[in-house]
Amino acid sequence: MEIIKEKRVVNDTWQVLRLHEGDAADSIAVPQGNYLVPLPVWNCQWEALCGRKELGLWLGGLERAEDIPDDVNRFPVIAIDIHKYTDGRGYTLAYRLRKQYGYRGELRAMGDVLLDQLSYLKRVGFDSFALRADQNLQRALSGFDTFSVKYQASADVAAPLFNRVARGVA
Repeated sequence: MEIIKEKRVVNDTWQVLRLHEGDAADSIAVPQGNYLVPLPVWNCQWEALCGRKELGLWLGGLERAEDIPDDVNRFPVIAIDIHKYTDGRGYTLAYRLRKQYGYRGELRAMGDVLLDQLSYLKRVGFDSFALRADQNLQRALSGFDTFSVKYQASADVAAPLFNRVARGVA
């Protein structure tokens, strides 16, 4: 599978571990390798998993920043599953992970991610994107250039425009 990372289309080296009907978070086997593990699995099996550096974390739409382990920077990747493109909870979660919790690793948007959202997702702190299967990744790259000037401060720009532009005093 291909994703967008650092404004380039690259092969994804991570697999998503999903719980299916009948699977239990406390007993599902977590294979070796680069896996994004659901938060309930991490919470139930943290003693067995905490020594594995190759694991990332993925969060569903109902998880909150407060539900994440204290040391978020232990994860090389945190993915946020956007269930519906109109749901803004993933944006809030990403922003809080970057600004409030100081997460510095790869922050991935996955799920119902559309090319029209990339500029906004980047603003709140996402830096990799697993778009919905029907989206054209090459065409999506132009989504980062939708806006040439950003007025508000956010995860990608620390100061609002009025603090970044030199003006004469009247």
